[in-house]
Amino acid sequence: MTLSVLASCGTDSNDTPDNPADENGFRKPTTSSSAFANKVYDYTPAPGQFINDTRTGGFTGKETTPESATAWAKKRLDEGRFVSLGAFGGYIVVGFDHSIAPGNKDYDFAIKGNATATSNEPGIVWVMRDENRNGLPDDTWYQLRGSETGKPETIENFTVTYYKPEHAGMPVKWSASDGTSGEVDYIKSQHKQDYYYPNWITAESYTLSGTKLQARNVQDNQTGNWDNKPYDYGYADNQGSDSFGDAGEWVGFKISDAIDNSGKSVNLPFIDFIKVQQGVMSQSGWLGENSCEILSIKDL
Repeated sequence: MTLSVLASCGTDSNDTPDNPADENGFRKPTTSSSAFANKVYDYTPAPGQFINDTRTGGFTGKETTPESATAWAKKRLDEGRFVSLGAFGGYIVVGFDHSIAPGNKDYDFAIKGNATATSNEPGIVWVMRDENRNGLPDDTWYQLRGSETGKPETIENFTVTYYKPEHAGMPVKWSASDGTSGEVDYIKSQHKQDYYYPNWITAESYTLSGTKLQARNVQDNQTGNWDNKPYDYGYADNQGSDSFGDAGEWVGFKISDAIDNSGKSVNLPFIDFIKVQQGVMSQSGWLGENSCEILSIKDL
C-alpha cells in the first residue's frame, strides 16, 4: 500500500477571488499573501520515535485519520513547532496562497529544521507546478539536485514497507526494495507512546518510496556520543553550505535545481507545491532513527 492522501487543510482550488491564476496558471503574490506555507496537503511520516508521541512529539492522541493528522501538521507549522518525518521515506506536502517563481536572490525558498553541527537528518526536497490547474499536488514531482545526486551510493526510487507491530511497545519491522530488512527501534527509556507506527494508518503495512542517501552517522568509541555528519548542500534539516540564520537552522533552495527522473535539469517557470521526504535509513543507537524535522517553509 503506497500512501497518497492529498488531504488539503483549506480550499481545494489554488485560485482565490483576490488572487486568480493568469493564463499560464501563475498566482501572483498580493499585498495580503503570506510568505509561509498555508496548506498541508499530505502528512505521511514513516514510523519513528516522535510519531504519536504526546510529549516531545506534540501529538494530542486524536490523530486517528489522515485528515486529522494533516490538520495537526498544519497547526504545528503555523506555530513554528517541529513536524517529524520519521524513518526513511516519511514526507510532508505543502502549498502556498501564491505561486513561487525563481528570483534574483541566492535562494527562492527556504526550509527551517533543527539541525546542529552534529545532528543532521537530511530531507530530500521535491517541487511541483499545478499543471492541470485543479489546486492539488497530483502532477509531476521534480527532485531538487543536492550534493549527493548522481553518486553511486545514492539510490533513486528506493522503497521501504513498514509493518504494524503486533503489540504495543514493539519495534516496527521493515523490508526494502534492495532485499534488506530491519527494525525501527522502540526506545522505551525516551518515549512512552504505544506505537511508532502512525495511529491514522489502519492497514497492516504501508510502503514509502523516495531517494535514499548513504548514512553519515558515526559513534565515538570513547564517549559513546553519536555524530550525524552534514551533507555538503541541497537538503532540509542539514547544516551544509546553503544553511543560514542565527543557528544555521534555515536551508535555501533554488527552483532551477529541479531535475527529472533521468537526472536532467528541468526549466520550471514557477512552482506551487513543495514536498520534503526523509532521505536516510539509519539508527544512531540510543538516539534512535535518523528523522528529518521540519518547522517552517518560506517563500524568499
